Amino acid sequence: MKLFTGLIFCSLVLGVSSQWYSFISEAAQGAWDMYRAYSDMREANYKNSDKYFHARGNYDAAQRGPGGTWAARVISDAREHSQRVTDLFKYGDSGHGVEDSKADQAANEWGRSGKDPNHFRPPGLPDKY
Repeated sequence: MKLFTGLIFCSLVLGVSSQWYSFISEAAQGAWDMYRAYSDMREANYKNSDKYFHARGNYDAAQRGPGGTWAARVISDAREHSQRVTDLFKYGDSGHGVEDSKADQAANEWGRSGKDPNHFRPPGLPDKY
């Protein structure tokens, strides 16, 4: 009986730990997807393409699973909060302000919900991206 109870306990512990491992793995892959989209956005430096890259990064991360969705939400929220701080010093510049933050968040949510990020793709953006 002790052996049976021990086997049940071990299987429960291993099952829970494998779920956590999966979540952590998905989160790491999702964070990498977000980094890749951000790097592509910086490299492209294409006018009005930031919403597309926000949506694409969130979409790619969310495709990884719950861990990827969580990572995308955390990274997107951190980026928005840091942008609000820099908005205090760059008021009036393009790409800053409350309207832009709301549009960024809408693009983030669009991507995390599994919708096609190409909805935000600006005309003329090179196919590389």
